[in-house]
Amino acid sequence: MFGYTVLGSGVAALSTSQYSFRIETHWLQLERVTIPAKNLGYSFEGFKIALPRDFHLCPHTEIELIRRAVDMANDLKPDLVALLGDYVLDEADSIFELAPVLAQLNAPHGVFSILGNHDHWKGATIVRRALEESGLPVLNNSGLTLSRGKDRIYLAGLDDGWVRRSDLSQALEKQPQDVPTILLMHEPDFADTFSADGRISLQLSGHSHGGQVRLPGIGAPVLPRYGRRYDQGLYRVQDMWLYTNRGIGVTRPPVRFNCRPEVTEITLVSRS
Repeated sequence: MFGYTVLGSGVAALSTSQYSFRIETHWLQLERVTIPAKNLGYSFEGFKIALPRDFHLCPHTEIELIRRAVDMANDLKPDLVALLGDYVLDEADSIFELAPVLAQLNAPHGVFSILGNHDHWKGATIVRRALEESGLPVLNNSGLTLSRGKDRIYLAGLDDGWVRRSDLSQALEKQPQDVPTILLMHEPDFADTFSADGRISLQLSGHSHGGQVRLPGIGAPVLPRYGRRYDQGLYRVQDMWLYTNRGIGVTRPPVRFNCRPEVTEITLVSRS
């Protein structure tokens, strides 16, 4: 009996390993979230933002998975697409294969990007140039106003926080008064600082990958720096909403368990 038990345990472990490496890492999940935004104008009611992010192309994440994520995002017919950093993993030059695929994303209010820590570690200048040459503007501590009729929202993007390049004051310098503001920031845990500003309605982040492995009753046993407090999903941080996306790609070890790669649809509604 003992031998059968050991054999059964071994088969189960092997099956879990194969699932984690080969199945869940490619099993895209669509998450839909509705967020009430203060001072949201009537014209922006139901405004949709698509979040495919944390691609980490090569060597573990293949371009075909990213193509499927792009198709999933486009099928949502979003009004805006936000790319939240970490496009590469080992080589900055991977961006030259990735950027033309991301350029197929389509939204009437545009596709905007920021950089993440891995982009800086491998070559921020190269990554930024490839994105911009593919028509994917990088919000580098900057922002812009989006308009629908007489109504407006403000979109701001920060450079990476881990490498200490973010500047919130600069990003909000052109923000109109009493306009809902959406902040793109790679690492979620800076929400504790940014929420204290009082001008931000919603922070959109990634970075943590949800931990890639989540155990029932425990959560993620391993999380990266600046991604430990708000590791996945929707949070209320003071008077600001925060959403942390689990990402598309993986870092090492290249596994996912109970933490599928994610494309998110954020829908804005007015807050009563």
